[in-house]
Amino acid sequence: MVAEIICVGTELLLGDIVNTNAQFLSRELAELGITVLHQHVVGDNPARLEALVREAAARSDLLVLSGGLGPTADDLTKETVAAAFGDTLHFDEEEWGKIQAFFARTHRRPTENNRKQAMVPTRGSKIPNAHGTAPGAWFRDEAGRMAVLMPGVPREMKAMWAEQVRPRLEAHQNCTIHSMTLRVLGGESSIASKVAPLFESDNPTAAIYCKTGESEIRVTARAATRAEAEAACRARVEEFRAILGPCAYDVDVPGLAHTVVRVLREQGLQAATAESCTGGLVAQQLTGVPGASEVFGYGFVTYASAAKTRLLGVPGELIERCNVVSGPVAAAMARGALQASGAELSVALTGLAGPGGALPGKPVGTVYLAGGDARTGRVHLMRLDLGGYADRDNIRTRAALYALDLLRRMALGLPPEFGLTLEPGQPVPEL
Repeated sequence: MVAEIICVGTELLLGDIVNTNAQFLSRELAELGITVLHQHVVGDNPARLEALVREAAARSDLLVLSGGLGPTADDLTKETVAAAFGDTLHFDEEEWGKIQAFFARTHRRPTENNRKQAMVPTRGSKIPNAHGTAPGAWFRDEAGRMAVLMPGVPREMKAMWAEQVRPRLEAHQNCTIHSMTLRVLGGESSIASKVAPLFESDNPTAAIYCKTGESEIRVTARAATRAEAEAACRARVEEFRAILGPCAYDVDVPGLAHTVVRVLREQGLQAATAESCTGGLVAQQLTGVPGASEVFGYGFVTYASAAKTRLLGVPGELIERCNVVSGPVAAAMARGALQASGAELSVALTGLAGPGGALPGKPVGTVYLAGGDARTGRVHLMRLDLGGYADRDNIRTRAALYALDLLRRMALGLPPEFGLTLEPGQPVPEL
């Protein structure tokens, strides 16, 4: 089955609202094994919408629309699609009663134009909306092509999709679809070049999506049973992991911080952070994970040199001699965080996030990352050259990602991706 997504609303074209519905629907349809050919955004113009619907229906099996089901005069999606699919609308007393009850629960009364929302397909079917006033609609033409209409409000649309639409589409499929998402640190092009042959299979399929500092590889398998589809996905994911190694850090997790918290908990370890240029971003990501309090108790934001000395015990003479943005200072921060917190592991960052402040030999984007391990006395030291990402937020986000990965690797006993490992008492080089 092939599909097209049509999002209706002039506010989308003007950029007043971010079109998150299309992203959500694309992912959901892919999980069902339905190929999305096109995404469209069209304003509240019935002539343009009708032309687009007829064009899309001529080449696709399924049209999924969101928006334009409201009570105002420009909400004409239902009427327009009904005409294109050779259907009509009629007033539904049951839906009108639900709309009245919805308003009554909030101590309001519907206006006359709300009656428009109670119009439902005559030959097709309505889709109940338990979270708002606008029911959806399901149209089917004589050739078997379908159009599904849902509200544009993301909360209502997602609920209607999960409760009503997705189950009906699953019933149309003659197989079971299962997907897994492998999270991988690194850029899309470098990852894809290593595993290119694995993207050539028709079943399971694999697609890569780029994110800041990392990528997602989504593997989808189609089989007669759910167990078979899951097994096929798992086997393909393991093929990816065998090639990509430690950079492939987890499956079906929201992000690296969730993996770090899980690994720390499994290993029975406590971690601490000491941050300068990232301003607490690493600690924020860790504490955003439920249960982080079990493994994370101390986060030091030492933006000023004096704070590094007072809270982490970094010698002022070291800062003056090496500069605050340096490998020796990062290493001292990591050691200080271990001592002050009593944790087994720590990460520390100091750098130049920009846009100004470049130093001789240290352009904007230079970040020093150190990891301390109280169990061995070792310090891992890395210089990150993130100047290619001149945007301040981007530099900070990528630096935090490297810090989280270093925590993960230390907890698992894996070597750092690059940099130096210093034994206890070994002098710290400038890098």
